[in-house]
Amino acid sequence: MSARRADRLVDLLAERELDALIVTNVTNVRYLTGFTGTNGACVVGREERVFFTDFRYVQQSGEQVRDFERADASRDLLADISARLRGTVGFEEDHLTVAAHRKLGESVPDGVELVPVPGLVERLRSVKDETEVAAMAAAADIATAAYESLRERERGLAGRTERDVAMGLVRFMEDQGSEPPCFPPIVASGAHGSLPHAVPRDVEIARDTLVVIDLGARVDGYCSDCTRTLATGSVTDEMREVYGLVQSAQVEALAAVTAGAECGALDAVAREIIDAAGHADHFGHGLGHGVGLQVHETPRLGKTAEGQVGAGNAVTVEPGVYLPGEFGVRIEDLVVVTEAEPCVLTAFPKDLVTVR
Repeated sequence: MSARRADRLVDLLAERELDALIVTNVTNVRYLTGFTGTNGACVVGREERVFFTDFRYVQQSGEQVRDFERADASRDLLADISARLRGTVGFEEDHLTVAAHRKLGESVPDGVELVPVPGLVERLRSVKDETEVAAMAAAADIATAAYESLRERERGLAGRTERDVAMGLVRFMEDQGSEPPCFPPIVASGAHGSLPHAVPRDVEIARDTLVVIDLGARVDGYCSDCTRTLATGSVTDEMREVYGLVQSAQVEALAAVTAGAECGALDAVAREIIDAAGHADHFGHGLGHGVGLQVHETPRLGKTAEGQVGAGNAVTVEPGVYLPGEFGVRIEDLVVVTEAEPCVLTAFPKDLVTVR
C-alpha cells in the first residue's frame, strides 16, 4: 500500500521537476509509510525512499514501515535528512516552520536547491482507496451505533448534563472499537445549540427542546463525522419548521454531490434554500469539508471554495441554521463521491428523532 502511494507521489514530483520531497507532517508521513509515532519524517524521490525516526521509535518503525529504507536519526531529524539530499528538493511549506527551514538550508550539501511545495501529499490523501473507505465506513457505523444508544437508554438526554452525554458517547464508541475520537463531541441543547462549535457544559438538558450532537469515531486512523439534531419531547412549530428547512437543504445538496461538481456550487445548493427562507444570516459556515486521517481535509465546500469534487473524495454535507439565544439545527452526513450517486456512510435517520 505505502509503495503505491509513494509511486503516485513520485509522479507528482516529476510534474514539478523535483528530485525528491521532504515529508515532515506526521499525518502525511503516516499516509505514506504506515508509521503512527509522533517523531518521523521521510524523503521520497525517484531513486530513494528513506524513513527517519529517533531511538524511541526504532522498534515501532521496524514493525510498521515496510517499503522504505529505515534510517536511525537523532531527535533533530532534519539534520540527518539534510545529509541525504541531492538535486532539487521540495519541502512541505505548510508544515515546515521558518526556523526549521532556515536550519535545513544551512545544513544541506552544496548544490541542493530547496523548493517550497504546497499540499502534494494532501492532494493524494483527498482520493480514498477501498481500504480507506472501509475504515471510514467502520468508523461511521460506530458513530451510528452511538446515536442509537441514546434511544435505548431510559434517560437518553433530558435530565443529563451535556458533558455527561458527551463523555458517555466517547466511552460507548471506544467500547465499540473506536480509537480515541477524532474530535471532542459537541452536545449543545436549547439556546446553546445556536453555537456551531459549542462546548458541552455541566448543565442539564431540558425536556421539550432541541439538542445538536456532532461526533466522530476513528478506525485504523480514519475518521467519521456525523451531526444530528434530536428532540427531547414536544418542540415548537418554529423549531420543526427550521428543522424541516435544514433537512430539505441537506437532502438537496447531498443529491448534487457527484464527481465533477464545483465545490462552490454545492454550497450554493443548500445556501440558496436557506437564504430564500429568510435565514441568510443564520448559516455562517461552509457546507462541508473533506475527511480522512484528519477530520478536516481537502476538498472544502464553501461559498468561496475553488475546484471540483472528484471520485474518491470523502466529504461532509452539513448545512445548519443557528438562531442566537434560541436554538440551532445542523444535519451532517459523511459521503464518498462517485461518478453517480454519493455513497452515504452515515446511517442514523434524518427525520426528527425524539430521545427523552
